[in-house]
Order: sequence, then structure tokens, then C-alpha cells
Amino acid sequence: MLATLNSATLQGIDAELVHVEVNTGEAGELKLIVVGLPDTAVKESTDRVFSALGNSGFKKPFSRTTINLAPGDLRKEGPLYDLPIALGVLAATRADGSAKTLRPDAPLDDYLIAGELSLSGATRPIRGALAIARLAKRLGKRGVLLPLQNAPEAALVEGINVHAVDSLDRAFRFLNGEISLPPTPPPDRSPQHDDAIGDFSEIKGQHALRRAVEVAIAGGHNLLMIGPPGSGKSMIAKRIPTIMPAPTLDESLEILGIHSAAGQTISGPVQLGRRPVRSPHHTISDVGLLGGGAIPGPGEISLAHHGILFLDELPEFKRSALEVMRQPLEDGSVTISRSAGKVTLPCAFVLVAAMNPCPCGYLGDPKHECRCAPAQIQRYRSRISGPLLDRIDIHIEAPALSISELRNEAPGEPSSAIRDRVQTARDLQLARFQGTAATANARMTHAQIRKHCAIDSTLGDLLQHAMEQLSLSARAYDRISKVSRTIADLAGSEKIESPHLLEAIQYRSLDRNVFY
Repeated sequence: MLATLNSATLQGIDAELVHVEVNTGEAGELKLIVVGLPDTAVKESTDRVFSALGNSGFKKPFSRTTINLAPGDLRKEGPLYDLPIALGVLAATRADGSAKTLRPDAPLDDYLIAGELSLSGATRPIRGALAIARLAKRLGKRGVLLPLQNAPEAALVEGINVHAVDSLDRAFRFLNGEISLPPTPPPDRSPQHDDAIGDFSEIKGQHALRRAVEVAIAGGHNLLMIGPPGSGKSMIAKRIPTIMPAPTLDESLEILGIHSAAGQTISGPVQLGRRPVRSPHHTISDVGLLGGGAIPGPGEISLAHHGILFLDELPEFKRSALEVMRQPLEDGSVTISRSAGKVTLPCAFVLVAAMNPCPCGYLGDPKHECRCAPAQIQRYRSRISGPLLDRIDIHIEAPALSISELRNEAPGEPSSAIRDRVQTARDLQLARFQGTAATANARMTHAQIRKHCAIDSTLGDLLQHAMEQLSLSARAYDRISKVSRTIADLAGSEKIESPHLLEAIQYRSLDRNVFY
């Protein structure tokens, strides 16, 4: 007999419908055959399904069985088809006299089903549960059947019933009408803050750097910190999550969708109410940073979507790895083409980078002598190309702290106060860009820049003079305008005033003084 169930396959971070067709009673050698462009993990599902059926108290098929994963030209990967294949076998063998088979009117077509099976018949988590729930809603299905660990993230999709099953037997009895499984309630979406990562009040001095970080996070601007070892660059970067605004519901779903496609669930490192912070090591490959693989999947820049990508010791990264970020930094998305297909992944992240001014780290430090030759310094700085630097909105020096600053026991401004100002500025931007793709000032289009960053002739002359003196590009002109708008938002000003523009210009002064 033939039985058909619905499942899905991941294409990037989205899911596409897969029909699982199981046909039993065929003549030939007793075995399960999987067709439909499966990868190795899918082919191995036959062995897992055989053991899971036997250990769950079901009879194994006594005839040759063919399993077709349609459409046949779409590559299938991963163990998520174990559960639908097992249920399909139980539905297709219901005419052989076995006592435990799915009844003929079981609502198989009402659900999308996915899950890995252990040899005992217990379910294990899969990748892409959120995307599968979205697909079920788009197709008008009644609900989804997913492993217990995946159900909470899928329950974030409104208007679809998510039924958590911890075993093959439980999924069988639910579809057979023997038990009821109440839909999984959505998890708490309230903002969460991790006190273990520290607070800005613990940072001594560095008032200019703290201000630059606040501006960067308030407007979603890229930031480069330059200073000697021990000046507090990494310490400040680790505390940036404590001042980040809470993501909106749509942003949370986008974040979770990417991490779910990468195999991370909200029961693991991904938590609702937090923006992601990724800090890859400088030995990372181009594919690890950009994304890819035989079947294209998200890399670090996509896993940092709507969050922070922190690159410590920026010049130590491979030149090729840094250069692949140029287009994603500009567009907020990356398109990856492979023989298995082409996918476009979102990557609207804030780049926070840190570096020393020279290989030894003490160039310009009044307390330490720099041991680097001019040629060494030039080679070190040339690892960061001008086009990449041009896409970093804010460059700020982080000077070494004096002994008196280190001894100062007075706490600095806490993260909560900074976060309140950042949230207020972000709320203004969300209202300003309502109905458009932009969510922060850094993502403004040229038309939006002309509309929201208009300045009078006096400020225009001031900006033109600065551009000529610093030899800045047209891209830097736009980025100064965006940063000025953010500074005005933090000040609660409807118009960009002279202090706002001057502060934004000073954040570009390192273009020439440090790198050229």
C-alpha cells in the first residue's frame, strides 16, 4: 500500500515542502530503499527506522519498501525524515493484519512532521523547526509534529498548533486518536540580560570610547577601536550586550530562524529577548565567516543578524576573510551560490572590531617605546583595506589608562542608564522608518538620508571642508550623515545641529591619521 505524509527540507533558512511517499508490499528483497536525492544521513535513516519500529513495539515491514522524498530534484539532508518515514511505514502496512497500524482516516495530510529517531524510538532535535512551522502556516496546515526540544521555538509562530512528541509511539497514538497532545505554548519573550558578563559601571575612564560605543549601538553603526594592549577594548566589547536594545518580535523570529537552521535551539545557546553576539577566532575560514558548504548554510555574519559581530585583533584575520564582508556590510544580506543551489541569507549585523596601532601595540603610547620599524607598521595596517575601513562608521582611539584612573574607585555610569538612552533612540528610529525595510539609522537608503539627515548651508560647508581635509569618500559622506542623525536622536533633537555633525566628523578623523 501507498501512504503519503508531509515533511520539509531546509533551503538556507527557509523550508520547502517535501512529500514522504512510502510504498510497501513490493516484490523483491526485504529492505527499505530511499530515493529522492537523499544525502548519507537520510539514507542511514532506514537502519534507524527499523530499530525504532522494533523497539517501540511495532512490526517491521515484511516486504520490499520504497520511500520517495518528492520533489526528486531537491536535495534532502539530515535525519529529520526518520519520524515521517516510520509513520509512513505504519500507515502503508495497515492492510497486512498487524494490530498496531495507523487507521485509514488518520489525519496525515493535516500536519508537517519532522524528527530524528534514536534506536529506542525516542525523538531527537532537528535543525530548522521554526522554518517548518512557518511553512505549515503558509500552507494552511493544522499543525506540526516536532521533537520535544524543538517545540518551544516553533510555538513562536502564531496561528499554528505545535505538538511536541518525545517518541515514535507517542506520535503514532496521537495520529491514531488514542491520546491528545495540547499545543505547546509559546515561551516567554520578555527581554533578558545576563549579569554574568559584567556592567559598564566596572569600566574605568575611557569616556570617549564609552560614548562612541553608545552612539554605535544606538544607530546600528559599525565601530573600530584602536588602542594599545590593556586599554580596555575587549572589556568594553564584552559588555556591549548589556546596553543593546531588546529585539522586536519580528527581529526575534528572524534571529531564531537563522540559529534554528544552524541547529541551535532556544534550549541551548540562543535565548529569546537577546540579540546575538558572535566573536569568531581570527583563524576562521572564509566559508565559516560568510557561510556556505555543499548545501549553503549560515556563517558567522548571518548568525550575528540583528546583533553584534566582534572581531578582536582585526588585522590578524585573513585578508580574504575580511574582504568577503564588504558587500554584506553594505547590503545587510549575502547570496551564496553552490552546485546544490543558491540562497540569500540576512546579515544585518553591527561590526565591532578592535586592533592595536602597530604589531607591538605601543605606537603613540607615552609610557612604552614602540619597537616596530616603519615597514612593519605599514604591512600591519595594510591588512585592512581602504574599502573595508570605509564601511566602518566610527573609528575611535582607546588610549592606555593612567594609574590615577585605575585607582579611581568611583563606579562609572551603569549599563541600565546607557541602555535606556539607546532604547529611546531606537524607538525614535522605528517610528521614523515604519513601513520600510530600515530599522536603524545605519540602514538608511540614499533617499532616507536626504529626507532625515538634511542640514543647512552652514553645516554643509563645514562638512565639505572636513571631507576635503580628510580626503574622505562619498560613502564616508553618507556615513557621517547617518552618525550625525543618531547623535541628534540621542540628544532628542529633531534637526542635526553643529555639535552633532562635529562629533560625527571626529569619528572619521582616524581615516587619514592612522591608516593613510
